[in-house]
Amino acid sequence: MAELVKLVEQGLELARKGERADLQRRLEQTRKRLKDPTTRVIVVGEFKQGKSQLINALVHAPVCPIDDDVATSVPTVVKHGDPASAVILVPKEGAASADEETELERRPIPLEELAQHVSERGNPGNERRLAAAEVMLPRKVLDGGLALVDSPGVGGLDSAHSLTTLTALPTADAMLLVSDASQEFTEPELRFLRQAQRICPNVAGVLSKTDLYPQWRRVAELDRGHLQRIGADMPLMSVSSELRLQAAALRDSELNAESGFPELVAYLRNNILAQTERLQRRSVAQDLISATDHLRLSLKSELSALENPDGTPEMLAELEAAKERADELRRRSSRWQVTLNDGMSDLISDMEHDLRDRLRSIMRDAEQSIDAGDPGPQWDQFVHWLEQRVASAVSDTFVWTNERSLWLAERVAEHFNQDEVTLPLLQVDSTDNVLDPVEGIPNLDPGRMGPVQKILIGMRGSYGGVLMFGLLTGIMGMALINPISVGAGLLLGGKAYREDKEARLKRRQQEAKALVRKQVDEVVFQVGKQLKDRLRMVQRATRDHFTALAEEHHRSLADSVTAAQKAASNFNQERDLRIREIKASLALVESLRKQALALDVAPQLAAQA
Repeated sequence: MAELVKLVEQGLELARKGERADLQRRLEQTRKRLKDPTTRVIVVGEFKQGKSQLINALVHAPVCPIDDDVATSVPTVVKHGDPASAVILVPKEGAASADEETELERRPIPLEELAQHVSERGNPGNERRLAAAEVMLPRKVLDGGLALVDSPGVGGLDSAHSLTTLTALPTADAMLLVSDASQEFTEPELRFLRQAQRICPNVAGVLSKTDLYPQWRRVAELDRGHLQRIGADMPLMSVSSELRLQAAALRDSELNAESGFPELVAYLRNNILAQTERLQRRSVAQDLISATDHLRLSLKSELSALENPDGTPEMLAELEAAKERADELRRRSSRWQVTLNDGMSDLISDMEHDLRDRLRSIMRDAEQSIDAGDPGPQWDQFVHWLEQRVASAVSDTFVWTNERSLWLAERVAEHFNQDEVTLPLLQVDSTDNVLDPVEGIPNLDPGRMGPVQKILIGMRGSYGGVLMFGLLTGIMGMALINPISVGAGLLLGGKAYREDKEARLKRRQQEAKALVRKQVDEVVFQVGKQLKDRLRMVQRATRDHFTALAEEHHRSLADSVTAAQKAASNFNQERDLRIREIKASLALVESLRKQALALDVAPQLAAQA
């Protein structure tokens, strides 16, 4: 890390001497990324699968609260630090949201009081509105920048609340899906896996509680079959947190090996930390190579003009032509701008159609379910099912939107005549608070009637039958109320009750369908607006990113033309001095470029070895 920071600072110094404020800004961002080398691994899963105990076993400390019921209510980040300490992150007073780090306030708390803030028992439903908690521990497994994130159990990965887990995935470097050995992967878990693999670069499965279930090997075999069926190329590790904690207490290496944790620790170090370091080195190398290419372009142009005055006019003509092409990239009518604008219009239309299509499919399934029975008695379960389906559909749309946004950025990058063009950082798949503006589904009449109400309905239907047949039998000299009129009244009363029951059922079904349609319309209205707003933000971010690249390229060529023109007018004595200065600066730039190239090549050679 110190080596990377030193190289970036060298690049900043060269950019400052070259009066390239644009390159300075880019390298400042690179240095800022290096200041936070944390590799975030988020631990997710349905509640009571052993997520918190897994983290406790990894770090040999009871940092994450566990309970017989739902334990974790606030995301807890466990990372390296000495001495051991804890802080909670709360939104600053007057802040609109806790989405940005600048709006969060860090409050130190005693480590032993952590459970009072992050557990469901001490902070039910996160009523204190905490954004997260951080725990620092001096543990070897965390050394090197590893940070473990304990996510709240949400009672079903397909629920509306699980969208907050998907929200955290784009900021994570890896994800561990924890599922205990009591049963094989459920359909919600597999659906969540498919989504997570499209967002997070590294996903692995952990089969927990192997000490409690003797059939865990059979469950692991079934889980691997499910992963193969959905095309999920990911490792699945079987562990026992209890055995790991016992092994740590007894210092028993054989028991530790039996717990399965050595394989998990090796995966975190070799596949996650090492890969993050390679990606970081590659990113720094690309930024430095791009910066040095811009710097040496102007230096070489000036040096060539000074050393070969006769060829200056021809070189100036070539630079002017290149400058004109770069200027074209900056113009609004340039091809990359047209590609971005057209692509974004198509993307907004496609995403709006995708959201509507998913919700229309849900509405058709809901109406079929309503027609199949009485929605009144099962309305609560029906509402829960509908909320799950809607949340899953919204999540799928946002994930696909993120993929399409990255695809569009790649299409725009093809217009730039460079081997590798950096892409903007786009995160559209965050679904945090997306469904908050949507009102809840109102209650529906359960359709239950008491005995008195049933008798009254029957009596209203039987009254006409008793009266009508009583009058007919009266002609024959019988009383108004006689066995025949009473029997007719009972028959007509039963018929009236059944007809009223069917009418009530039809009315409830129509009312339920109307509530479903209203709910879907509300989701389309609220979520569709947020989706469009985010895509407009993506358009602006992409436009600004590539405009900055075009500006850098144009600035480099403009500086080259200016330097060549200035060199052509210098006197011989000044020219010799300037040649020496340029050669010295060029040597520094070339040296930095070689070191940057070595950063990108070294991990590849190490991997081959």
